[in-house]
Amino acid sequence: MSGLPENDQPSHPKVEFVEVNFDGLVGPTHNYAGLSPGNLASARHASTVSHPRQAALQGLAKMKLLMRLGVPQAVIPPQTRPCLDVLRSLGFDGSDAEVVHRTHRDAPRLLAAVYSSSFMWAANAATISPAADTTANTAAHTTYRRIHITPANLLTQFHRSLEPGFTSEMLKQIFTGDQFVHHQPLPAADAFADEGAANHFRLCDDYGSAGLEVFVYGRDELSGPTRYPARQTRQACQAIARRHGLNPDRTLILRQSPQAIDAGAFHNDVVVASNQNVLLAHRSAFADASAFDEIRQRHPTVQLFIAEPEILSLGDAVSTYIFNSQIVTLPDKSMAIIAPVECRDHPGVQRYLEQILSDSPVKAVHYVDLRQSMNNGGGPACLRLRVVMPADAARPMLIDTGRIEQLAQVIQRRYRDELSPAGLADPALIQESRLAVDEVQQVLGLA
Repeated sequence: MSGLPENDQPSHPKVEFVEVNFDGLVGPTHNYAGLSPGNLASARHASTVSHPRQAALQGLAKMKLLMRLGVPQAVIPPQTRPCLDVLRSLGFDGSDAEVVHRTHRDAPRLLAAVYSSSFMWAANAATISPAADTTANTAAHTTYRRIHITPANLLTQFHRSLEPGFTSEMLKQIFTGDQFVHHQPLPAADAFADEGAANHFRLCDDYGSAGLEVFVYGRDELSGPTRYPARQTRQACQAIARRHGLNPDRTLILRQSPQAIDAGAFHNDVVVASNQNVLLAHRSAFADASAFDEIRQRHPTVQLFIAEPEILSLGDAVSTYIFNSQIVTLPDKSMAIIAPVECRDHPGVQRYLEQILSDSPVKAVHYVDLRQSMNNGGGPACLRLRVVMPADAARPMLIDTGRIEQLAQVIQRRYRDELSPAGLADPALIQESRLAVDEVQQVLGLA
């Protein structure tokens, strides 16, 4: 008992929690190589000419829109490409220019892989659990919960498996202090294939309260769909839930529908979108029809909007990327959807959105042009990693209009307007890419 009278008890101001969108900035080597089986947009645009400058500026325009709406926005910088050390480890020796020349001559697809800018899709960077969901599971920190971060190992795609080392170090630079727990990526074994937040979502009453964390896998060990590969495993989902100290009663592990994967939903975020208590999903999102009932049972306050096939076919859901939209909470506590322009003129999508707008906290839809990213299979939600944290801890990480303009200047000066498959063989691209990434990191204050 305190010796103070009840009215004189020390006051503890309520901590404000926000969800910050950390967008991956498109890199200067953005190209269309068709490296991802099951990604229909990537395959359709393989070997066509890309526009790195336009792609990066489109990403910045989306960030600026969210900032104008009052949504906390931050940036994850591009990774340096090409990965010449990888090529040298595979037997291509000589100067940088000679390594690129020989790889282009003997293994052009390999050259495209080490030049890939797929790290721009930050939704694949990591799985992050807010402190409200986790337990204090280390001896040194037994009095408070912390934010747990597991970088994805991305081992099912060679070009993406090059990312986790850089991602791990960058996340440690961005998220510093005792309130963050940084885990290593899961072991690089097929049974623990992990694709990050693209196969994970969270439902909550508000950002600071304990939520329901939902993990979605495509295969259990080696069983999965038949047409396209399933990337996420059940074992990876279980491992992350354990290491993050999640409450089993507030954790769900569901299987993605093999039908959805074979239709081109290579990640769960192609058929499911969420924010706080709002959940949008295609009827064919999960393998078990009872999954929606289980979600309702575990999180009774959820407002669930299911798109039925007769209104929106699975194929149209994939081609428009309506479920890869961002749902964000605005300062007035209403919500908005940030959707690809491909959704604007699709009758089925519009009917579905009308249903949501008439009976949910979502009061507006904003359409963004991300065609350069969309052509490679990444919509608005692919480009960002969501992190719930105290508002005071988030403020130093947020981007402002001045730095957005500085990034735009670097992009205008350093990024190429066009990049063809043959352009990857140009040795000048090596130094161009390094200079561009260095300048971006300087703008963001990162090493």
